[in-house]
Amino acid sequence: MNGYVHSIDTFGTVDGPGIRFVVFTQGCPMRCKYCHNPDTWTPKIGNQMSVEEILYEYDKCKEFLRNGGLTVTGGEPLLQIDFLTELFREAKKKNIHTCLDTSGIVFSRADGQIQKFDELMKYTDLVMLDIKHIDPEQHKILTKQDNANILDFAKYLSEKGITTWIRHVVVPGITDDPVYLDRLGVFLAELKTVKALDVLPYHTMGVVKYEKLGIDYPLKGVEPLSKEDAIKARDIILNGIKRARAEKLKQNKQ
Repeated sequence: MNGYVHSIDTFGTVDGPGIRFVVFTQGCPMRCKYCHNPDTWTPKIGNQMSVEEILYEYDKCKEFLRNGGLTVTGGEPLLQIDFLTELFREAKKKNIHTCLDTSGIVFSRADGQIQKFDELMKYTDLVMLDIKHIDPEQHKILTKQDNANILDFAKYLSEKGITTWIRHVVVPGITDDPVYLDRLGVFLAELKTVKALDVLPYHTMGVVKYEKLGIDYPLKGVEPLSKEDAIKARDIILNGIKRARAEKLKQNKQ
């Protein structure tokens, strides 16, 4: 089976545990204002690669990937769920650690769709889930999409026992409100399989791509977030998790 691939990174260090072979798929329904890969938005364009071709390329550099594995990101990989499932299924036959980096935006429990997600999860070791904004209306402003499917996908991963890392980009004036950060923590407190929380400071490295593509950059004038402020934001989220879990434990004891 072929998939539409934007590019491949053979030495990824921030895309899961260890050193990763990273496949960037083409196509994404989100239009995040801070997206640094706008060239991956359009679906069904770019290079078509087969599962066999990708794993052949993986094997060529597998000696450097012993403590890592294969990560598929985007764009939005779940737009090509059948291709993704076959790729992960064949990767597991080679004992390759598989990681899905996704927004979860296309998740659905509808009959016919949930079965596809169940099948994919059989071959998925780790999901890195990007939660853009906890508030539905603010999420629409930020990404032009609702967040209901994303939050439901997070719950689904917890139900299925899939190890999950949460990623959250903190943008000055948009996602740095302590109220929203605390709400995110309260939501995450309900999830059983979250093993890591990456709070990422907003940066402007994608501006050059927008200029080359002739696209107006939506966050023009917004300054990058400092690492110190990102740490403060993470602390608020973690405190929200701890408080919510403590309150639930107290209720269970009553």
